[in-house]
Amino acid sequence: MIDLNNLNYRLSEADGVFILKNDNTTLGFVRFNNNGEVEYIFVNSLFRKKGIAKKLIRLVIKKTGKKIVLQKPVSPLGLKLLKSIENWN
Repeated sequence: MIDLNNLNYRLSEADGVFILKNDNTTLGFVRFNNNGEVEYIFVNSLFRKKGIAKKLIRLVIKKTGKKIVLQKPVSPLGLKLLKSIENWN
């Protein structure tokens, strides 16, 4: 996993959405509500397997203080993410 601090990204937040961008593109984003329900999470395919989805989930946990729940339908990649973070909550 790479160090996101060396990726030169910017984080923005607005209306229940965290967005990670670099100078050229969106790296990923997560849409969530105040109950900790993740409505949608996306990571640009060029930046997958670098810890971005976990970073976004950690931001949601910190913001909401709630256990994370992915809203259905959950993709196969979403299921892998859930399995990797199940011990966080």
